[in-house]
Amino acid sequence: MYNLLRKDLKLGVHPMFLIMPLLTGALMLVPAWIYFLVLLYFCWITIPNMFGGFKAQNDLMFTAMMPVSKKDMVKARVSVLVLLELLHIGIAMLYGLITTRLYPNLDYYFFKPSPGFWGLCFVMLAIFNLIFIPMYYKTAYKFGSAATVSITAAMLFALAAQWVGIQNTKMADIFNVTVGDHMALHSSILIAGIAIFIAFAWMAYRMAVTRFLKVEIQ
Repeated sequence: MYNLLRKDLKLGVHPMFLIMPLLTGALMLVPAWIYFLVLLYFCWITIPNMFGGFKAQNDLMFTAMMPVSKKDMVKARVSVLVLLELLHIGIAMLYGLITTRLYPNLDYYFFKPSPGFWGLCFVMLAIFNLIFIPMYYKTAYKFGSAATVSITAAMLFALAAQWVGIQNTKMADIFNVTVGDHMALHSSILIAGIAIFIAFAWMAYRMAVTRFLKVEIQ
């Protein structure tokens, strides 16, 4: 599996996709922006282009000719996806810390880049993974419908969460005004978000393996 992971990272993932987190993450420096969009760029740009590249290169047939199991093929691809997501969110967090230092007294209408916000981001990516990965592995080749449905679901979650944050004054106060007074809650949301991200990635992987075992590679 380790060699498959290296193959995907070296041959399947264009170097630009490793630079993208630095570029999109810099949008965290925009004062009081809709910061959910920073991670959604990963879904909008990286996913279609990366999986389009796999399809254009006929990566499925190439990998199937190797002495590897279908289970390891799925595990390597899911690992690449999760690693890229963690890279995006990790770099965005660093930019977020810079933003809070640059604008300490900024009034936020949308979510502030707080620990609780990052917990919500982990949940958003978890939802994306749970839908995209199993749908993609119904064929392990066609990614269009899987990307459309999973991206839409992630966007709807972000929209709903942000709408509640705007409409509910208590939540707006917790997330945007008195973050320091609610650090225990923020930490709980972050930990819960990470746990959901891990659980959903594992569930998506298991479902993908089950579906991929039924795929006839020609």
